[in-house]
Amino acid sequence: MVDERPFEDVRFTDDGFSIPELKWRELLFVGAMRREGDHYVRDPQRPLPAFRDPDLFPDGARFTTRAAEGRIELRRIP
Repeated sequence: MVDERPFEDVRFTDDGFSIPELKWRELLFVGAMRREGDHYVRDPQRPLPAFRDPDLFPDGARFTTRAAEGRIELRRIP
């Protein structure tokens, strides 16, 4: 069964959160997130698809990523 509301499928962890891999690919495709070296940053000039928590990807925030079981784990870099 395909999740009809991927914007709600955010799993929080002690040091970050994870989203479905398909949702991550959407963020990359629309340019909302872009690679900078070994991490990803939020591009405030590009539209961010809907999320239940609008503060997941603040402007200028940097993240490391790791693929795990069909999801992408994101950890914010201080």
